Amino acid sequence: MTVWQLTLHLFNFFLPALAMALLMPLAGRWVIGPGHRSFTRRMLVHAFIGGLVLAAGLVLQGQDGTMATYTALVVVAASTEWALQRGWARR
Repeated sequence: MTVWQLTLHLFNFFLPALAMALLMPLAGRWVIGPGHRSFTRRMLVHAFIGGLVLAAGLVLQGQDGTMATYTALVVVAASTEWALQRGWARR
């Protein structure tokens, strides 16, 4: 495997986490409202947490791309956005 192929494999592995990192701050702003943290900081937190969830899914299940891993990614990303937006203090 060449370095370029390894790079593409890693990018494709982390792509769902990166997509969630882009979309969750936008969805959080739309659903909850403007937050206390900047958009880029929330994106970085989501990318890091999402990468950890995907890596944990790979280690625990032995293969990449299972629906359980993607479900966990969505639940963790939504919970992280709620925590970053201080959702418990709303309303």
